[in-house]
Amino acid sequence: MAEAGQTESEQDIESKVEETRQRFKSEYVEESQDKYDSRDVEKLLRDDALLEGYLTWRHFVVDDTLKMIDESLQWRREFQLNDLVESSIPRWMFESGAVYLHGYDKEGNKLFWFRVKLHVKDAKTTLDKKRYVAFWLERYARREPGMPLTVVFDMSESGISNIDMDFVKYIINCFKVYYPKFLSKMIMYEMPWIMNAAWKIVKTWLGPDAISKLKFVTKSDIQTFIGPEHLPPYMGGTDQFKYSYPPLPDDDFQSPICENGPIVSEDESDIKDLESDSKETLESSFNAEQSIRPKKVNFIEEGQRSDDVDRGEPGRLRGARKPTTTFKGTLLHISPAEELSFGAKESEKRCLIVLNNVTKNHVAFKVRTTAPEKYRVKPSNSSCAPGSSVDIVVSLHGGFQASPQDRFLVMAAETESGTGVPELSQFWKEVSKAKIMEHRLRCHVLESPKSILSNSFDSSSVTSTNEHQDLQTMLARVMLTNARLEQKLDRCVWMQKVLLVLLSFALALSFTTAYSLWTS
Repeated sequence: MAEAGQTESEQDIESKVEETRQRFKSEYVEESQDKYDSRDVEKLLRDDALLEGYLTWRHFVVDDTLKMIDESLQWRREFQLNDLVESSIPRWMFESGAVYLHGYDKEGNKLFWFRVKLHVKDAKTTLDKKRYVAFWLERYARREPGMPLTVVFDMSESGISNIDMDFVKYIINCFKVYYPKFLSKMIMYEMPWIMNAAWKIVKTWLGPDAISKLKFVTKSDIQTFIGPEHLPPYMGGTDQFKYSYPPLPDDDFQSPICENGPIVSEDESDIKDLESDSKETLESSFNAEQSIRPKKVNFIEEGQRSDDVDRGEPGRLRGARKPTTTFKGTLLHISPAEELSFGAKESEKRCLIVLNNVTKNHVAFKVRTTAPEKYRVKPSNSSCAPGSSVDIVVSLHGGFQASPQDRFLVMAAETESGTGVPELSQFWKEVSKAKIMEHRLRCHVLESPKSILSNSFDSSSVTSTNEHQDLQTMLARVMLTNARLEQKLDRCVWMQKVLLVLLSFALALSFTTAYSLWTS
């Protein structure tokens, strides 16, 4: 029954997507073709995930979704987002460091920083500032499609001169209308009391869905949402990052560490060493892992390994978990499509990235990561022949654990046939950025059975503690009620005694009066 309900739900979503697409085409596009950028319309009509994002944000109400799409696409044309590049933004805005992307929260969402103290209200520069924010959002949307952002309003050392309600409303509309489902949470850091009244107005613009994403924090509790490694020292963190321009700060992708230890550089000598030594070292390290494993094994896993050997798979691929999803790029099809999954078990510390060349030329590729000290990648810098595929093994090194904040970047560009590994270093220095295809993969941390049991135990202990507290509360209430009843009972007894005395006095008085009348 559960599976049937799920299938029906998916079918309903598909029908809503198709209905929205057809209605938008007939009711909006055909009536006024000059209203939108044709590239945005084309993307909307072929991208189901984009349409589903709009529908989800509007609770699958088609009429509301169409209005949102209409407003969003008009805004995109007004700001010329498809042609918005770094050179079209005034340089001083980049140099100010008021807005930038850097770091991740504890859920693995990218942090979008707003340094409020660096913003000064000025009507003459309002439009440029709005285009500046749009540039950053569009840049992120292209690099991490569908991945939410955590907005950090850093209000430390800010005051009344930094309050720009029109600009704040624009930022909120960016997440409320223009980029559906992009907002993970909005963290308000060290908001001055003088801004309390202003933010009461802001809440009316957000709506109930977005209000729940507001988190007001101080230095003492910001680490509830962001780890110290992604917080600057003045927030109590250890991140020594300092914004500077140029160049634009990115995800800090670096070359990973190869299997034999040293960091892979772009020098030809290092590349030659990598190619000559990594295969032997990787196989020996794998054999070492196998030799130190306990003899008690999972027979299913062993059976799968023997099947791999029968098929003639190289030793370096054994134990690597095979991907099941695929991203279809212009040069390469990359599997998995979105994330690499790592766990605590030895069998969960190695993943496979499969690259398939879908062009008629050789494609050079390079893999980089935000955590080069944690991972070994083989090969990390090579080329793929036309129509062929390359298997890349990504493994955790030593006692390191994967984190949701870790990212991998696969870069690819067409190259001349016959280009060898030694020439790739110079190739990557000379190739135009416009010719490079980039695809990002995030890390997913598998929950171990031990942690599941631990969580279950913690949950049961918390439940029993709560039940014990509830019983104590009920007992206290019963005792209090009993005390009150006893007080009422004492009052009733006292009243009865008083009434008996008064009644006796009245009876005695009546008998005395009657006797006096009788004797007279």
